[in-house]
Parts: sequence; structure tokens; C-alpha cells
Amino acid sequence: MNHPTLHHWIDGQHHAASSARSFQSLNPEDDSVIATAPRGDAGDVALAVDSAAKAFERFQELGPSQREAILLRAADLLEQRSADFRDLLIREIGSPLGKASMEIGIATRVLKANAAMARRMTGRTYSSDVPGRWSLGFRKPLGVVASITPFNVPLIKGIKHSSMPLATGNTVVWLPSEQTPMIAAAIAQLYHDAGLPAGALNMVLGIGAEIGDDLVSAPRIDAVSFTGSAAVGRRVQSLCGRHGKRVTLELGGKNPLIVLDDANLDAAVAAAVRGGFIYQGQICMASSRVIVDQSLAQAFTERFVAASGSLGMGALTDPKTMIGPIITAKARQRIRDHLADAVAGGANLLCGNRWTNNRVNPTIVSGVTSAMKLFREETFGPVVSIETAQDRQHALQLANASPGMLAAAVFTSDLDAVMTFADSLGTAMVHVNDMTIQQEPEVPFGGDGQAGFGREGMETGIEDFTTWKWVTLRN
Repeated sequence: MNHPTLHHWIDGQHHAASSARSFQSLNPEDDSVIATAPRGDAGDVALAVDSAAKAFERFQELGPSQREAILLRAADLLEQRSADFRDLLIREIGSPLGKASMEIGIATRVLKANAAMARRMTGRTYSSDVPGRWSLGFRKPLGVVASITPFNVPLIKGIKHSSMPLATGNTVVWLPSEQTPMIAAAIAQLYHDAGLPAGALNMVLGIGAEIGDDLVSAPRIDAVSFTGSAAVGRRVQSLCGRHGKRVTLELGGKNPLIVLDDANLDAAVAAAVRGGFIYQGQICMASSRVIVDQSLAQAFTERFVAASGSLGMGALTDPKTMIGPIITAKARQRIRDHLADAVAGGANLLCGNRWTNNRVNPTIVSGVTSAMKLFREETFGPVVSIETAQDRQHALQLANASPGMLAAAVFTSDLDAVMTFADSLGTAMVHVNDMTIQQEPEVPFGGDGQAGFGREGMETGIEDFTTWKWVTLRN
């Protein structure tokens, strides 16, 4: 079957690679080739950075209404092309229909919200000790921002990591995941059709391990926005520190869902199922750990196992399907390795671990210890561990023993417990009586430690992508 050949997007047009090397985008359902993309190198990165740097001189002069209008037109186009993007998300990353539709809705809201950032770059006046002097502070865009995005929510992250810097007057060089070149190309075309000036967004396709350092270290890159694994994120942070660049990292983690003794059991089970298994667990906020008070442990576990066993694994276009294929052969092997390590260490498989081609059914494990990979590392699959807490204090201790949390959820009807857990959990995002997977464009989204550095959001985005300038005036 014929499949498209993609190109970089540099200076407002498709750009052929500087070498003949290429890579293939595979449909994770059956590993069939669906596109061929250029395997970008340091020369391609340099061209993209140079284009963005030249465009910045013009783009930063666009008024806020112009930047706002471009992003709002992009949001309208995304809604108009939702069927095309849905198809791409299904084919290129194995996204079930429900998750694909959710991602399009969130990405559209992000574009509309971030359009408002263009009008929120407000300055200040300061009192001066010098008679007759005005003291003013105002914001200026930084320059060129490097955006590096993952495979699992490529539309949300591609839009977020581009629209925030664009709204504040910066230009962008974007390195998308090698698993999502078709989706990335469609986003670049979306911005072009919305009227974004040439060079304001440049996209280099390629293998992150080969050209990521070239992009992050490029002298004319002023800030880096990264979402991905903790190991790569720390590498990015190290390079940014060495070269004096701003950086924002979103790295994911082992996220606990805590069920206290007074929890609504039906709501907790529903949240654990959805939070643990949506998009087959390949989400940074997935509830990969469930901590249940001993008084509810048996009832919760029975319901959780039963509900997980009934999740749809049919066609990705079927609205009832929740479990699709795991993205790559390497990712599938990681799941197998984590489960084998856990079982060898004495953990118990309560259900799951049955593979059908590239899919594995929902898997629930008990008896996981801190010595196991399943406890220490992101499995990034439909695998959830259950732990039993003796009381509320023990539940808090268990949750905070996680090597890294991006989000946490707590189920309780006790307001005092809500306040205690919200304040004491070692994560930057806590959701009460709801699942761990939450996304809103206005909020300070992110984690600390192994889960990230800095925050994504409207207010934080203005801080991240602008710098203050102080000016004094005397009459």
C-alpha cells in the first residue's frame, strides 16, 4: 500500500532533508508502515533555528490582537478538521476513538485559552525614590523556544508547547516524537492555514536521541519546553543549565489513587478503572498505584478486577473500546519485563497479562514492593498495583513513598482528610473524588523532582516565555 512521504516544515514551507536518511511511522495495531519521514540531522536543526531566529525579529512586533486572531483561527480549523485528526490519532498512535475525541477537545480549548495570553502580558509601574522619575516594568518575549513533545498526547502537547510561546511573541522550533510525524505535519499545516507568518513555527522530524542535544544546545535557542521520560528530561535540564537556558519539564510519574475508609466505593472504582486504563495506561497522569484502606480493600479489589475485565478491546473506531495497542515493540517489552520482575519478586497477578497481538488486557497486581521495577519505574501500560493501608496516616505514608508523583487522587467525604491529604501529599496536583487524569489550560500544570520542573499554564507560561525589562523616565 502506498503511504505518504513527509518533510520538515521550515520557514513556512515543506523542506526536504539535508540527507537521504529516513525513518518510518508505524501503525501500532499491526506495525505496518503508514508514512516515511526524514531523519533530521544537525544541519536540519540549524536551518530551523536560523529560520526561527530571523522570524522572531518580525513576529515579536505583531500586536496582541494579531497573535490572538491567529490562534483562534487555528482553533476553528482544528474543530473543522476534527475528523481528520481523529483518524490520525487512531492510526498513528493507536488511540481509541474516545481518547482521540477527548484529545481534540482539550487541544481546541488550549488554543482558545492561550490566545488570551497575548493580551495578558501586562507591565507595572513602581514608586521611585528619585523625584520626577517614572519607573516602569514591562514584558518582552524571550526569542526562540525549542519544544520537544511525546507520542501519547501529541495533539495536546504539540498545540500547548507551540501556542504558549507563540501567544507571547516568541518563535518555535519543534521536535515531535518520532512516533507522530503525521500528526505533527498536520499541526504545522494547521498553523500555516491559520495565517501564522513563515518561520514562526518550524518543525524538524527525526529521532530525538540523535538530534535532541543539537536543538537544546543551539546558541540561538533561549528556552526549552520538554515533555517525556525522566531520564531524557534530566539530560535536557543539564544541557539547559550548562548553556544558561530556561527550561520547563513534564516527566510523569507513579501516581497514586487513594481510597480512604469513608470513600464512595462506586466512584472510586470508576475513577481507578478510567484513570488506570484510559489509552491503555500510556498517560503520564495514569493511576498506576491504588492505595485502599483495609476496611474496603476486599470489596474494592473485587469490583476493580471485575470492572477492568469488562473493558472493550475491539476496533479503535468503536466508542466502547478503551484498550488499544501499545505504541512500539520496545514499549511492549518494557511491560513484559516489569511484570516478570514483579512476579519473580513475589507479586500476585490478580488479572490480566494476556497479550493479543500488540494489546495487553488490563492487568492488576498486588504484593508489589519497593524493590520491583513496577514500583520504581513508569510501566506506561495498562498495569495497576493495589496496596492496602492500615489507616489514613499509613495511606499517606504509602503514597509519599512513591519515587515520583505527577498527580494524586483521594476519595473521601471527610473535609479534614481532604485538607490533610491535599497539603501533605508530595505532588503538585491533587484531585479529590476524581481520577488522577485531569487537564485544564488555565491551571499551573506540572510536577516536581522526578516528575518535572516548572509548570505549564497561562500565567506560568507568561512567566516562562517572557522576560522583564525595567525602564526609567525623567522629565
